[in-house]
Amino acid sequence: MSQLEKRKTEHVEIVAKDDSMDRRKFYFDDIRLTHRALPEINLADVDPSIEFLGKKLSFPFLISSMTGGSGAELETINKNLAAAAEAEGVAMGVGSQRVMLSDPSAAASFDLRGVAPNALLFANLGAVQLKTGMTIEQVQSAMDVLKADALILHLNPLQEAVQPEGDTDFSNLWKKIGETVQGLEKPVIVKEVGAGISRVDAEKLIAAGVKIIDVAGAGGTSWSRIESARSEDAALGECFQDWGIPTPEALRALSDLDVTLIASGGIRTGIELAKAMVLGASLCGMARPLLTPAMESADAARTVIQRIKREFVTAMFLMGVQNIEQLKGNKGLLLSS
Repeated sequence: MSQLEKRKTEHVEIVAKDDSMDRRKFYFDDIRLTHRALPEINLADVDPSIEFLGKKLSFPFLISSMTGGSGAELETINKNLAAAAEAEGVAMGVGSQRVMLSDPSAAASFDLRGVAPNALLFANLGAVQLKTGMTIEQVQSAMDVLKADALILHLNPLQEAVQPEGDTDFSNLWKKIGETVQGLEKPVIVKEVGAGISRVDAEKLIAAGVKIIDVAGAGGTSWSRIESARSEDAALGECFQDWGIPTPEALRALSDLDVTLIASGGIRTGIELAKAMVLGASLCGMARPLLTPAMESADAARTVIQRIKREFVTAMFLMGVQNIEQLKGNKGLLLSS
């Protein structure tokens, strides 16, 4: 097993076994939605479906990027998640595919169209690797294995800074991202991994041609804390375990920009998903709540998705909102802004 594969396996084990990796900051609790005692609609008529990148989703839900590699457990997790995404009509992003660039056998865990022929699937690579020699041909190869509908380029400066073997040259990275956007036919999504994206960074990304940003804010799983558990000196990672822009604040800061927003980071219920949509998100992602179920089966992961969808639809009903057009960005649904 390569060092990179070992690291991926360690990440999964740490997150699955230690609940403290999920910081669960409840940042969405300060947002209150307007309850309608007379919603004036039939619950059965609530339609939570959306279209995203040309594909219809049953509701605006993304299984956020988690893992992948040549290990049997990692392949099982990805295939269970993909099967769940297909069955429930939701989107899925895979974990970083960097491992398959050095270990071709790892590609099997990202070859998911056999179990998810119609699902909206996102490939995923670390943006900083564009500074360490990753070519546009390698990026395209990662997308081809997945037959991806789009590419996620993730930004993780905190994780890299804390990680013992991290890559930390982020200088002029936005220009490399822009070259990648221009070099690919499919859309590029840029996301953080749990510390949020500021307005100044979003403006740089938009200038580089990026049209979709996943704010991936603070409040959920802490990659700084995860890396601290792998380090001989845990102090740095623990010091920064709650660093970052909370997801609701990131959404507020970017909601008036000409960019499509995905919300992830600390979203754990359908109510919080509804709040993120009101704040301007077009799609909402969760990872940690699905990891342990995906280690068990696709059906276990489906059960979690079904619960979140019921919560989301119920929240829409209680606000008197019949469809996503009436929900997304509708600040009038907030008790206070």
